[in-house]
Amino acid sequence: MIDQKAGSLPPVDSPMIVDLFAGPGGLDVAAHWLDVPSIGIEFDENAVETREAAGLSSILGDVTRWRPEDFTDSVNVLTGGPPCQTYTVAGNGHGRRALTRVIALVNMLGAGKTAEVLEQLQRIEAEPDSDARTGLVLQPLIWALAALEAGRPYQAIMLEQVPAVKPVWDAMKVVLESKGYGVDVRILRTEEYGVPQTRRRAVLAARWNVHSSEVTMPAPTHQRYVGTALDAEPTLDFSEGRPQWISMAQALGWDEPFTVVSNYGTGGDPKNRCKRRYDRPAFTVTGKVSRNRVLIDGTNEVRRFGPPEAGRLQTFPGDYPWEGRDISQQIGNAIPPRLGAHVLGWLLGIDVNLDDDFFECRADTWVGPDDDRALQIRAAIARTEVLGESITKVVKCPKRVRRSEDGRIVGVVGGSPTIDEVESEPGHRAGAPVEVGAAS
Repeated sequence: MIDQKAGSLPPVDSPMIVDLFAGPGGLDVAAHWLDVPSIGIEFDENAVETREAAGLSSILGDVTRWRPEDFTDSVNVLTGGPPCQTYTVAGNGHGRRALTRVIALVNMLGAGKTAEVLEQLQRIEAEPDSDARTGLVLQPLIWALAALEAGRPYQAIMLEQVPAVKPVWDAMKVVLESKGYGVDVRILRTEEYGVPQTRRRAVLAARWNVHSSEVTMPAPTHQRYVGTALDAEPTLDFSEGRPQWISMAQALGWDEPFTVVSNYGTGGDPKNRCKRRYDRPAFTVTGKVSRNRVLIDGTNEVRRFGPPEAGRLQTFPGDYPWEGRDISQQIGNAIPPRLGAHVLGWLLGIDVNLDDDFFECRADTWVGPDDDRALQIRAAIARTEVLGESITKVVKCPKRVRRSEDGRIVGVVGGSPTIDEVESEPGHRAGAPVEVGAAS
């Protein structure tokens, strides 16, 4: 067990995390490595299948249908990584176009106009070509302000997203500081924290009753990767005493030299695919990572990164139990656990040496939380009427859409954590939804 002693920030007393948009468990894996209990809320069945296989406590449900008061006071840390697809270069871009409106909604939330914000979000979602996921970036702030109003502020808050969302985090920083939090917002480069890929994330970190001057993201542990020509020697700088970044070959344990050909183009030409050698960090691991071609030098062999390899490049343990469908998307959507551990450990004031040895001894094998930890987390759920039989999937899960042979819907997934009834109406017929795992 890791001693939770004073670090650069005062330690949070008995931290327990609720992780919004938890995905397959990137931040929860980091929390478990730090001996911090966490429960994740996630709407995607596939990600929750992975979480349950890993023994991570999960609520299969809609973040918007849950609130701080649905948990006991023991849940005192809020984290979240809202869906990023609408804000990414690869996404449809609605979030980037809506950035000004989203920031205005952040300011309205800070002014106490939550009801008006929710009404505006409904109108935005009804607009042509809108994406309902865009407004989900506001949910962590809605949760934080609701906890404050209830007199039980979260002691620490950590949010992460793609760099395009940094202006939203900056606006939230102003709101949270006005409410008594110390906040830092930065773009972090994952390779500078030992992650073997060049991924950039906008991170917000906040501590209750701590001045912002004392809240500064943890210093990098590794050098920044400076891109060079494919066959050129890498640019390295050891003047600050930091080791170089971790390469793909180191992370994967592959002896053969290889070159990765990205699924994405460069220089505005989609046919001019980016290439990177084995002795460099990987490109950003996205939901299309399985489309990258891995060319083994001196042979005609072409490989692909499967879940174990893609997971390792995200710093998940090599045997992490990926389950369900869309596994590449699950992996690409996750926060790298190693980055999460660095930020969480610092934010929660945990005194632990997060050096290469710490992560190397966790790189191959996943040992998830035990039953005692799962029961501890289960006891923190105040909405006991929705508890299911599983001690890790703590909520009766919604069911997959079931369709008749002619395509008519005979059962639907409800937005509530419990199953909604289906009313009989033209084009629909009420029926018993099938169990998760059954053919849909």
